[in-house]
Amino acid sequence: MSVRWPRVLTPTLLSQILKKQKSPVTALRLFDQAKERFPSYNGHNGSVYATMINILGKSNRIPEMTHVIEKMKEDSCECKDAVFASVIRTFSRAGRLEEAVALFKSLNEFNCVDWTLSFDTLLQEMVRESEYEAACEIFRKYCYGWEVSSRIRSLNLLMKVLCKVNRSDLASHVFQEMNYQGCYPDRDSYRILMRGFCLEGKLHEATHLLYSMFWRISQKGSGEDVVVYRMLLDALCDAGEVDEAVEILGKILRKGLKAPKRCYHRIEAGHWEGISESRERVKRLLTETLIRGAIPSLESYTAMATDLFEEGKLVEGEEVVIAMRRKGFEPTPFIYSAKVKALCKARKVEEAVSVINKEMVEGRCLPTVDVYNVLIKGLCNEKKSVEAVGYLKEMSRHVSCVANEETYQSLVDGLCGDGRFVEASQVMEEMLIKSFFPGVETYSVLINGLCAMNRRYEAVMWLEEMVSQDMVPESSVWNALAESVCSGDVDVNEILDHLVSSKC
Repeated sequence: MSVRWPRVLTPTLLSQILKKQKSPVTALRLFDQAKERFPSYNGHNGSVYATMINILGKSNRIPEMTHVIEKMKEDSCECKDAVFASVIRTFSRAGRLEEAVALFKSLNEFNCVDWTLSFDTLLQEMVRESEYEAACEIFRKYCYGWEVSSRIRSLNLLMKVLCKVNRSDLASHVFQEMNYQGCYPDRDSYRILMRGFCLEGKLHEATHLLYSMFWRISQKGSGEDVVVYRMLLDALCDAGEVDEAVEILGKILRKGLKAPKRCYHRIEAGHWEGISESRERVKRLLTETLIRGAIPSLESYTAMATDLFEEGKLVEGEEVVIAMRRKGFEPTPFIYSAKVKALCKARKVEEAVSVINKEMVEGRCLPTVDVYNVLIKGLCNEKKSVEAVGYLKEMSRHVSCVANEETYQSLVDGLCGDGRFVEASQVMEEMLIKSFFPGVETYSVLINGLCAMNRRYEAVMWLEEMVSQDMVPESSVWNALAESVCSGDVDVNEILDHLVSSKC
């Protein structure tokens, strides 16, 4: 495919040209030829390098990507932290975590002044690979540098790892050291440590942590803190300490949430006489009282509803939604997304469909791409990929809601999984028109499926598409094509061996 070069080349135009190329090899060739073809071209800037690195990273061409990174270092152009964070993630997902670490350690050789995102990304990838000791060493060595502008996310991640391996005692030390690190514990810090204490049954420490929130975060009655308070109250109920949970709830309403007196007077007056009910019922009553005691705000309701839906507590989450509507607040896209995800996880896709088709319409809330993607993935998991395709058409009718690569990939995977290879081909065609390029595995599954349906023409067309993108087809693809062409009494493997040995 020929490229229409502009009369005058600028970095912005070159980035656009590179993004339109189906083949990463072709894009790299154009990237290398630009200066030679346009002598007046001033050279690649950070944006062009970022585009080229992203293209090579997505196609898993690690050696070529490494070469471009070295050229970027030689040019000493300004580099954004997000580029290195993306490369670190690419290295890690390709099983090259050591190269990711080496790149981060060499960032001082690049023209990049802020390493915060790269620092956080590297720690996340090291934690994902269970390299806990190495992650701690990286943290100790680089957390004090001026290049890392914010350490709160890294410290929260470190606490999360420690709590995950049942070392909330060490996580507590990290929490206490935050002030000395020049940062201040945020709500996520309290939430992580509270969850760690509760999971390990350290309710005494968890209670003291909650009391510390009264004057540190909730001096003005922040309703969003209810998600942290609820963890302790639920843990106390699970441990059979219902009386203590009720007592702590009263203190939360008086001091933590600064609730009106009417909220906690009802508790002191014996509102909790039905303690003999099941623990789940008591926990729901506690949650309901927390919601009523919190200062009504969209943020507090959103925090509570999304937290409950993420835990799979659909009934309790819906009660929060009802309560916020009574106060005149409408659910946000974050709440709907969490609800749809929870329903799909519970395999209640019909109810998830109702959320988008009915609830969001009644609430005058337009579905976002993320909400649609969650529903599409849920439908595909339930073998309803044809129904999911209908939402792709629905998205096209919304100006502010454009299907992204995740949308198309979920649909293609779902259709192939349901044996709908012809429909998958149609979605793939649209996917390529939008300049979203699937990987080798997707092509292999589609070609194999088309061959099984004796649709050799379409299979060969997709094989040609793979070749045009400089992809190397898997052996299963060649076997499937050969089997669809050859008669059943011919040994396909023998033919392939003959072709290989004769170098045809």
